Amino acid sequence: MPHAIEYDRFGGPEVLEFREIPYAVAGPGQAVVEVRAAGVNPIEWKLRARLRPSGEITAPRRLGTDASGVITEVGSGVEAWSVGDEVIVVGARGAYASELAADASQLIPKPEALSFEQGAALGVPAGTAHQVLASLGVAEGDTLLWHGGAGAVGQAAIQFARRLGAEVVATASERNHAHLRELGAVPVVYGAGLADRVRAAAPQGVTVAVDGVGTDEAIEVSKQLVADPDRIGTIVRGAEADGFGIRYWSGGGPEPLTAAEQALRFEGVALAAELAARGEFVIEIAHRYPLADAAEAHRQSQTGHVRGKIVLIP
Repeated sequence: MPHAIEYDRFGGPEVLEFREIPYAVAGPGQAVVEVRAAGVNPIEWKLRARLRPSGEITAPRRLGTDASGVITEVGSGVEAWSVGDEVIVVGARGAYASELAADASQLIPKPEALSFEQGAALGVPAGTAHQVLASLGVAEGDTLLWHGGAGAVGQAAIQFARRLGAEVVATASERNHAHLRELGAVPVVYGAGLADRVRAAAPQGVTVAVDGVGTDEAIEVSKQLVADPDRIGTIVRGAEADGFGIRYWSGGGPEPLTAAEQALRFEGVALAAELAARGEFVIEIAHRYPLADAAEAHRQSQTGHVRGKIVLIP
C-alpha cells in the first residue's frame, strides 16, 4: 500500500502521522506519480502549527506541494505525458506521499542530469525567487538586498539576480558566507549595525530589497536603504505588508497570487531545472529524511537555520 503523512489536529511536529492511503487514481487531465522525493517548505509547518490560517480540520490533511518521481498512470485527455516519464511536480496537494495524482499542468520534465532530490527541491524556492524578482523588475544596474540568503529561496534568488545582471547583498550567518560568495553575493551578518554593513558592502546604494526572514530588522533596514517602497517586498509577513507600506507575495497576505504571478513561479522552476542540468544553477540539499520521519524534518525546518533544502524520501 502507498503511504502519506497526515494530521488530524493542529499542533507540533508530533501531530504528523505516517499512514497507509488508498492507491492514487488518475482522473481526467491527471497523472499518477510514484514519488521519489518530496520537498519540505516552511509554509507547511506553519500551516500544521496554525501559524497561517487554513480553516478547521474536518478530515485528515496532507502536506506538501513539491515532488519529483515517475509517472505510473495517465488519465484521459493527457497526451503530453506517458508512463515512465520522470517529472518534477509543482503545486501539488499532498506531496508528502509515496504516490500522488497531479494535474498534467503541474508537471515539468525532470532533466536526466538532475537527481530526484534536486528536482523535488526546486518548486517553492525557485518559483518564489523568480516571481519576486520579476515582480520587482530586478535588472542589470540594480543592487538587491536579500534578507535570508542561505535558505533555499535566498540561494535561488541570488543566482537568478546575478543572471539578470544585478549586484546582490545577502544577509546570513557568518558560517554561510563562503557559500554565498560562491553563488555571487556579497554576504553580511544580520543583527545590530546591519544598515551600516550593507552600506559598506554596497557603496553604490541599494535599489531593491526583499524580506525572506520575517524580522523587524529586515523590514526597517530595507526601508532605510531603498528609496522606492514599491521596490521593497516580503515573502514572510504579507499580513502586515500594507502597514509597512511595502509589497508582498503570499507570506500570509490577504490577496492570493495573481494568475500572472503563478505563471512566473512555474516558469522559474522550469528555468532552474534547465540551468541546473547544465551545471549553471546550484541546488543545495541540506538534509534528507525518510518519509516516515517527516516530524523530524519539520523540527529541523523550524530551527530557521537550514542552509538549502530539506527533502523527504518515500
